[in-house]
Amino acid sequence: MPVITCIDDLKRLARRRVPRMFWDYAESGSWTEQTFRDNTADFARLRLRQRVAVDMTGRSTESTMIGQQVAMPVALAPVGLAGMQHADGEILAARAAQAFGVPFCLSTMSIASIEDVAAHTRKPFWFQLYTMKDQGFLGDLIARARSAGCSALVITVDLQILGQRHKDLKNGLSAPPRLTPAVIADLATKWRWGSAMLGTRRRQFGNIVGHVSGVSDPSSLMSWTAEQFDPSLDWDKIAHLAELWGGPVIIKGILDAEDARRAAEIGATAIVVSNHGGRQLDGALSSIRMLPAILDAVGDRTEVHLDSGIRSGQDVLKALALGARGTWIGRAWVYGLGAMGQAGVTRALEVIAKELDTSMALCGVRRVGDLSRDVLLVPRDFTGDWG
Repeated sequence: MPVITCIDDLKRLARRRVPRMFWDYAESGSWTEQTFRDNTADFARLRLRQRVAVDMTGRSTESTMIGQQVAMPVALAPVGLAGMQHADGEILAARAAQAFGVPFCLSTMSIASIEDVAAHTRKPFWFQLYTMKDQGFLGDLIARARSAGCSALVITVDLQILGQRHKDLKNGLSAPPRLTPAVIADLATKWRWGSAMLGTRRRQFGNIVGHVSGVSDPSSLMSWTAEQFDPSLDWDKIAHLAELWGGPVIIKGILDAEDARRAAEIGATAIVVSNHGGRQLDGALSSIRMLPAILDAVGDRTEVHLDSGIRSGQDVLKALALGARGTWIGRAWVYGLGAMGQAGVTRALEVIAKELDTSMALCGVRRVGDLSRDVLLVPRDFTGDWG
């Protein structure tokens, strides 16, 4: 068993074990991948102030996210096709999050269904909704999430139009994969993955198959999905979805101060500053760069979280120190899942928690809620002087 000391260790292991099609799906951005790269590079521009001679006993990373007690302010972000990174991936990740004490958010495009994840976990999880043109399906999906006991609805608002990801087109992405000669050759080297997949019945989009007529094979499923994202989504429709849900609503995909104000106006419990991991509008600014302006725009009218680019506990610390109330990780937990299943997701959370705790202590802060901009060294041009 390899010694895992950082998220990059899990990333290297996952790359060896996950079929190329699904590795590329998770580890890619749109177009030139500029925003995908900036998401991580911009975190590295923020530096930390070392403080000494401070009593560091009794440290705690515990906090709350939308009123929910958490072991640390880190949620597992919704990731489509997680069940193709590892057999039963969503169930394993939800169990790891549950045991660790952090929120798990299930994607509309999950392999395991809402009901399946609920049946294999003990605590409520969050459900992420993609707004589809099929209103009957959309209403049914919300009702299913409510029946499954989901404790928050996460409305993703930055996927009205699907950004082009070159690797997915070249790989012919589908779930399950189409067995072309190239795919068969790749799968022959991924025996761990293949063995686990043979042992599960979960190989297609569980929230869609059986709930939509006319979808009978991987090709028709992917085509239906690509055509269903609703380009007419606007703030009135978002407000209607929030009202239809009737519980805590998190709006994910905010990258502009004006959009943040609109989200606060319709009563969002929280917003997630996110550029979809660099997978949508290439050339947009990184989430961490946009965080200060969005915080200034909404004040305390809604809880602000940050997603995109987090690969360490220090990244979590930097986001919290800038003012975010919570953070979301996507690729970091997916690396763990692809590398080692549930144990890998747990290890990813352990690594981030350890880095957060140690870095917090070396900055002279005992409790995660006490983190502030005072622990950061921020370049004067960090937010940019954009015309």
